[in-house]
Amino acid sequence: MTIAVGDCIPNCTLSVMGSEGPAPVSTADLFNNNKILMFAVPGAFTPGCSMTHLPGYVVNADKIKEMGVDGIICLSVNDAFVMHAWGEAQNANDSIVMLADGNGEFTMALGLEMDATGFGMATRSQRYALIAEDGKITHLNIEDGPGVDVSSAETMMALL
Repeated sequence: MTIAVGDCIPNCTLSVMGSEGPAPVSTADLFNNNKILMFAVPGAFTPGCSMTHLPGYVVNADKIKEMGVDGIICLSVNDAFVMHAWGEAQNANDSIVMLADGNGEFTMALGLEMDATGFGMATRSQRYALIAEDGKITHLNIEDGPGVDVSSAETMMALL
């Protein structure tokens, strides 16, 4: 079942790159007592994600935070090493939390997984964006097919 507006973010442990390597981080620590804009991509370094989706958030990160958002998260079913390297390549690591859902457990808990085996990518996340306040989803935009439209930085900024 896909998560919906009004639902709480599931409690899961994900990972980010820390100073000593991959470090666990709980969704409770990220989302509780915060207003978060999170967007998810099917894969780091993939064309649409690297040319359109992530760059839109990097360019608008300061504006988004000025609109009352405490943090911006980019999530992918990749490991912390890949997410960190992608963040470095996109100049995102200073403004966006590059969050790794290595086994896709969080993505499956949200009900937003997709079968990408036809592309040699196993199970991945659908492309979407959400806004959550104190761990509760207030907006959820899921892309219906390829492209970056309803989950773009500009679309989500209009909802803030």
